[in-house]
Amino acid sequence: MAGLLSGLESLGLGNLENVKIFDKDKKKEAEKAKEAAKAPEFTETDFIYDKNFKCPVCDKTFSAKIMKTGRAKLKKTDFDLRPIYEGFVAEKYDVLLCPTCGYAALGRYFTTLLPTQTRLIKENITSNIVLTKYDDDTYSFEQAMERYKIALACAVVKRAKASEKAYVCLRLAWLLRSYREFLEGQEGDFTELMKELQAQEDEYETNAYNGFIEARSSEDVPIAGMDAVTLDYLLAQIAFKLKDYSNCSRMISGILTSPSANARIKDKVRELKEELAKVKED
Repeated sequence: MAGLLSGLESLGLGNLENVKIFDKDKKKEAEKAKEAAKAPEFTETDFIYDKNFKCPVCDKTFSAKIMKTGRAKLKKTDFDLRPIYEGFVAEKYDVLLCPTCGYAALGRYFTTLLPTQTRLIKENITSNIVLTKYDDDTYSFEQAMERYKIALACAVVKRAKASEKAYVCLRLAWLLRSYREFLEGQEGDFTELMKELQAQEDEYETNAYNGFIEARSSEDVPIAGMDAVTLDYLLAQIAFKLKDYSNCSRMISGILTSPSANARIKDKVRELKEELAKVKED
């Protein structure tokens, strides 16, 4: 059967007689497929922006870097509810710090100050603090750690609720873990630094655990934005990590018998119960 372009030989185009008219350019298609498969490359600055805040202590307006809502893609949630995003460490941008008076707090607690607490911050923080100045486009892990520690100091000074101090400790533990994970992907020997970060993480998580246990018996829910079931789940997970197995078992039983606990969290708690059983067998 003659090709669709047969007869062109006499016109000097014989080399085109058997060409497929609708043949796709496989090379170009492969290149397009390769480009489509490439994940978009984001930098840390793509996930944050500068926002102005008014300090409740000194009334000055300042700018802080915060996370863009909905921009980062959540990969999974860690055992103690730490959200893990693709290419972004959200914990670095949790703390608001006034560069004028030194008052710092997690965003959810920043504006809720009583007059007596404002006085305590001015007397114990503002009158003494010497702030580090930095103008980078992002917060480094070290800068973020410093901001958290100032926030914790402010929480102690203003006599914040146990839940606020516990929540600062928990999120700082998350930050330290994220820092360790970051170092694991870097060239060089960070053995000693990672040991120190692990020790600090354990210390802050222990304090978070103790603080939340105190809050659970003295504060009304929601506590740090968590309902009773979520808080008990968090406590059960941390109790397991800290080898407080009796409290872990008690929290597990409470969740499994709770009518307000959904099926998803009960499934997770059953998995934890199995892990606990294995440890007890050993």
